[in-house]
Amino acid sequence: MFDIHKIKNVLKKAFTPVTIMLIPHSNTKPFNLKVPSIGIVISILLWCIGTVYVFSVAVDTFEYHDMKKKLNYYSQQFLELDSTISALKKAETEFKRLFSFGSKDKVIENIDTSNSGSIDIEHLKEQIKKTTETVGEIKDYLRLQKDLYLATPKGFPVMGTISSSYGKREHPRSGEEVFHTGIDISTSPGNPIRATADGIVSFSGWSGGSGNLVVLEHGFGFSSFYAHNKMNTVKVGQKVSRGEVVGYLGSTGNATGPHVHYEVWKDGRSVNPHTYIKGRS
Repeated sequence: MFDIHKIKNVLKKAFTPVTIMLIPHSNTKPFNLKVPSIGIVISILLWCIGTVYVFSVAVDTFEYHDMKKKLNYYSQQFLELDSTISALKKAETEFKRLFSFGSKDKVIENIDTSNSGSIDIEHLKEQIKKTTETVGEIKDYLRLQKDLYLATPKGFPVMGTISSSYGKREHPRSGEEVFHTGIDISTSPGNPIRATADGIVSFSGWSGGSGNLVVLEHGFGFSSFYAHNKMNTVKVGQKVSRGEVVGYLGSTGNATGPHVHYEVWKDGRSVNPHTYIKGRS
């Protein structure tokens, strides 16, 4: 049972007023402000949360403007390409008209020698070369962005309840405080576990306390882990796509109940999977 006296003492300390004195540089009297202790703690906590939120929004905004700048650049290049294609089509039409006369004399008589509409072949060749290189750059950029998207873990490996989050926690068996390098998602045993990104199976088998374990390598430094499976459905070296079943939920190894222990690693270190479940990179 709760100790009522201890609770009263805690509440008394929490609401004990703290006097904040503001001393102006002028000759006016100091201003005293009494604030409960818990109010100061809550204010500091809210300030920290606000700072983290503002920083997160600033990072997202920077990434958005960077991608927007690149897309605007490539849009301009496509407009130049369209202009080049139009010039080529116009030249083709003119040549077809001339050659339709059927004789050298007729062709010479009908050639338009005015500057307007004339074609600078060398300039056009340079323009085509530049445009071709730009199209190649655009394809490479889009290919890289697609590969990065497919390699970045996204969403839940199985729909269920997060029973244990990432970070420090009390170990369910030993009771000691340990760092939990993933999240536990609990649901009915036998539910399919799905890959959260495209990748290649680097491990599939029994792994001691992790039970039946599947490890996927996604590229770009990303790896994902799926532990305590009832059974695995993939083998080492197999290519898998996002959403493909890699095993079925169970409670093998040192699990205390049916769940999947899910980890995301980036550049050889575990990271919080919550970030990638929400679809951010």
